[in-house]
Amino acid sequence: MVESLRVHITHRPPESALGELSEHLVPRISVSTGDEVPGGTDILVCGRPSREQLNGGRVRALIIPYAGVPAETRDLLLAEFPQIAVHNLHHNAAAAAELTLALFLAAAKSLIPVDRCLRRHDWRSRYDGAMTVLLAGKTALVLGLGTIGTRIARACDALGMRVVAVRRRADLPHPSFVLVHPPDALHALLPQADVLFVTLPLTDATRGMIGPDELALLPPTAILVNIARGAIVDERSLYEALKDQRLAGAGIDVWYRYPASEDSRAETPPSEFPFHELENVVMSPHRGGAFTVEELERERMRHLATTLNAMARNEPVPHRVDLEQGY
Repeated sequence: MVESLRVHITHRPPESALGELSEHLVPRISVSTGDEVPGGTDILVCGRPSREQLNGGRVRALIIPYAGVPAETRDLLLAEFPQIAVHNLHHNAAAAAELTLALFLAAAKSLIPVDRCLRRHDWRSRYDGAMTVLLAGKTALVLGLGTIGTRIARACDALGMRVVAVRRRADLPHPSFVLVHPPDALHALLPQADVLFVTLPLTDATRGMIGPDELALLPPTAILVNIARGAIVDERSLYEALKDQRLAGAGIDVWYRYPASEDSRAETPPSEFPFHELENVVMSPHRGGAFTVEELERERMRHLATTLNAMARNEPVPHRVDLEQGY
C-alpha cells in the first residue's frame, strides 16, 4: 500500500465536484489544481499535458479525464515519456450509450420524419408504410466492445436482439450472451448485421475501417449508428449509401467538420456532403457524453476517485491505455 499519493489536476473542477472527489478519496491522497505542476507530483490529471507539465514533478502516471488519447499526447508520451502509465476515465459511458440507443431507435422507427409530418397535421406516414424496423429477433453488431459497447450490447439483448461483437481482445471478460469475434471476422459478420454500432476509438488502424466495401456488405435494410469518431466511417461512402438507399438509415453523433471558433458554431456544416437533406439520417452534434455540467463533473470525480484509490492501494487500476495501439 502506498504511504501517500500527490495528485495534480490541471483544469480546476467546480467546487461541488472537488467536494465529491474529496468525499470518496482515501485519506493519504492529496490533490492540487492549476496549470503549474508542483514538484513531487505523482499523478497528473490532464488530457493534453505539455512537456513542461510532465517534467514539473516526478509524474509516474497520467490520467486522461475522458475516453481516448489525443494524438499529440500519445506522440509526446511515446517519444519522451514511455515510462509514464496512462489511464482513461469512462465516466460518460452511460450517457453515450443512452444517446446511441436514442439515435438507433429514432432511425429504426423513422421518428424524425414522422414527427415532422404530424406537426403539419399530415397523417399519411401512418398509412403509406414509413419505415419501421421490428428489432426483436434481429442482429446487432457492436464494433468495439468497450465500456460503451458493452452497455449497448446489454440494451440490445433486452430488446430481444442477437448480439455479436468485434473486439481486438476477444479473451477479455464480456457478457455471456455476446458472440465475440476478432477484427478479421468483420467482413463475414457485416452481411448478418441489422444494425452496426460503431463504438471503437479512432486510431491509425481504425481510420476508414468502414469504407465502401464494408458498407456494401451490409444488408440494404441495415442501420448504422456512429457514436465513436467520424473518420472511422468513410464520409463520401456513407453519404452515398444513405442517399441511394443502399442503407436503410443512420444515426450519427460524430462528424467530419467541427466549428473552428465560437462565432462559427451557428453556421458550420458537419460534412461536405448534405446529410441534412436525407430523411433516413438522425443527426446529433457530438453530444454523446453530455449531461448537465455539474452532473458531468461530479460523475467524472467519482470515477477519478476510483482510479486514484486503486493506485493508492496497489490494486489493479482500470482503463490502462496501450499507447502503441492508441487506446
